[in-house]
Amino acid sequence: MSKVGIMVCGNSGVDYLKLDYPVKIIHSTLNLGGKEYEDFVDITADAFYETVVNNPDIAISTSQTPTGKIAEVYESFKAEGYDSVVAITISSKLSGTYQGAVLAASMVEDLEIEVVDSRSVSHGEYYLVKRAIEMAKAGRTVKEIKAELDVLRENIRIFVLVDTLKYLVKNGRLSATSGFLGTLLKIKPLLHVLPEGTLVPLEKIRTTSKARERLLELLIEDIKDKKVDIFIAYTNNKPDAEVIKQLILAQRADVLVELVPLTPVVGAHAGPGTLGVGYIVR
Repeated sequence: MSKVGIMVCGNSGVDYLKLDYPVKIIHSTLNLGGKEYEDFVDITADAFYETVVNNPDIAISTSQTPTGKIAEVYESFKAEGYDSVVAITISSKLSGTYQGAVLAASMVEDLEIEVVDSRSVSHGEYYLVKRAIEMAKAGRTVKEIKAELDVLRENIRIFVLVDTLKYLVKNGRLSATSGFLGTLLKIKPLLHVLPEGTLVPLEKIRTTSKARERLLELLIEDIKDKKVDIFIAYTNNKPDAEVIKQLILAQRADVLVELVPLTPVVGAHAGPGTLGVGYIVR
């Protein structure tokens, strides 16, 4: 039976979770105020959001894990006796990490590597990691795991509320039609991740409270008659996430709702005050 290794990028937020499998995590670099930090290793979510809130004009940018470093991680799997690896990355529409993981795979010999574009981010990636762990434990091959994850990712949907579009626009992570973006900058937009992994505006809403009401309305309608697990990714607003969790449970007491921090390299593009609400159909 093959020994399957699992690698995932830190954009998934799995650093903040307990996994019952030796998953290797590759981290992006956060450039904050002229200093470089390895995501989670050098700076945690709480510290990052506190810094940004206290310094609203601080320069922020990110850079993906270097291809050579990803290749080194693949080589470490080989050294540990793995003969195959499934690598799960943030949506290729939001980062070059997927392409880097594919290129790195071509640099490593005698190791079967399958790279999965999650077409998602944050806990959406985690859902794929969780299933990959279950399948690896069950003795499934890396090709079988990739095939199932490629299907499973179609069952994930994510809504995003941001306090300001400044960060998404500055870093080029938002796809928007011409003429729509200018008006969005003045309001509280509701965004969503499309099936192909692109982040786009969904609706224009005037206030944060109405945006949250609309998000809840869309979510409850979306999951009607479906068995789902739900997550709420928070930034510096965990109390708001708690409120939304209770509102969801008031209408769907049968679902699991997890609260998870949005890791700094994702938060660098979304900004403080962001809430992501997503689900997977079981």
